[in-house]
Amino acid sequence: MVRWLAAVAEDVDREADRLTELDSAIGDADHGANLKRGFAAVTEVLGKEPPPSPGAVLTAAGRQLISTVGGASGPLYGTLLRRAGKTLGEDAEVTRERLAEALGAGVAAVSQLGGAQVGDKTMLDALVPAVEGLRSSYEAARAAAEEGALATVPLQARKGRASYLGERSIGHQDPGATSSALLFAALAETAGAEGVA
Repeated sequence: MVRWLAAVAEDVDREADRLTELDSAIGDADHGANLKRGFAAVTEVLGKEPPPSPGAVLTAAGRQLISTVGGASGPLYGTLLRRAGKTLGEDAEVTRERLAEALGAGVAAVSQLGGAQVGDKTMLDALVPAVEGLRSSYEAARAAAEEGALATVPLQARKGRASYLGERSIGHQDPGATSSALLFAALAETAGAEGVA
């Protein structure tokens, strides 16, 4: 989990300008900078004293994101990871199926918090199919998240800041769905590097 979140931080750092560019079209133009700061803080906290279990790692990361990241993305990503961490509990080992279950609980919490669902042009358009894909494999999760993010382009935003634009939000890829896809790309990379099935 620590290596996964470190990989997320690297990917977000690399893609921060693109995320901000996407966000400048339909949001506040701060998504990349906010997530970059947030995941850098997560890496720093986990590096000092890694929590004792995978669930505790995710819970600590979620707490850090909520306290570090402004805008909507801090509470949303923080809720995703905290709820997933709490679902895993103190288990020392986590299977892919169990992680899918935990992240599914996190996604449900995000949906509840933001009042959004698939098709509203939000991070859920990538997260929901990714969790479903994770039940099969890490690569399926990555592919499903990327497809979900791309599928937001023709949608009209119905939630979040982009919804204020109405029809003008059509034709733009959602930044939250795009960063969510990075989360699962990093997970697939980390699992692949460690030979985890």
